[in-house]
Amino acid sequence: MRTHLDSPVRYELPIGESSVDINSLLGKAITLTFTGTILCIACGRKTKKSFNQGHCFPCLKRLASCDQCIVRPELCHYHEGTCREPKWGESHCLQPHVVYLANSSGLKVGVTRASQVPTRWIDQGAVQAIPVFEVKERRIAGLLEATLRQVVADRTNWRRMLKGSPDKLDMLAERVRILSEADPLITQFKKGPDWGDTKTSLSNSVCEIMYPVATYPEKVKAHNFDKTASVSGKLQGIKGQYLILDTGVLNVRKFAGYELELNH
Repeated sequence: MRTHLDSPVRYELPIGESSVDINSLLGKAITLTFTGTILCIACGRKTKKSFNQGHCFPCLKRLASCDQCIVRPELCHYHEGTCREPKWGESHCLQPHVVYLANSSGLKVGVTRASQVPTRWIDQGAVQAIPVFEVKERRIAGLLEATLRQVVADRTNWRRMLKGSPDKLDMLAERVRILSEADPLITQFKKGPDWGDTKTSLSNSVCEIMYPVATYPEKVKAHNFDKTASVSGKLQGIKGQYLILDTGVLNVRKFAGYELELNH
């Protein structure tokens, strides 16, 4: 889903060549039906099975955007001359990145391109976020994330995130605390060649995010188009990349490339 930071976040769901204002469907009964057609989001060819959130198998094996270093940026190997697509690496990985703290299902550390702020935070269902480091490329951001995750989690518990909004945190104080706890590790990192032009963020602006959710589920049951072609229910909320229905939740991003029909 496309997102726009507002109060609450505004969501649009691309269906074919059009885009649906999902916020306007809150409180209404909707049905999403999978037609059986899956189109690779990279090359457009039909595929029987989707890999890595919307790719056919050949693209999975060919594209740099499907490499392991996308999930673990500290493994970026562009500098070794082994990137599958050097030009793609230059436009996506050799760009300014941000190492951040977010409050989604609790405090976590993460990495995103500077141009993806605050989209990345919204996609994770964070209610608060703040930059920690500003770096010149993805690999260095990944190394710093790996350093900080020795003192703070780097994962969102999606079930907990969908059960409600976490307690608000003093994100400025949390940043000071995490940097203090990780100081020996960061000091060691600064002695190496990768620190370079890295800057510790001085921003005192905390991004506060509110989602269009009327009711959170007590139990989280996930819908899956690979098992059931049609999903129906009353839309109770939208958070991260999830639709929250009274019959269960649907991770929209997981089914990128699936041809769907929406009825409401």
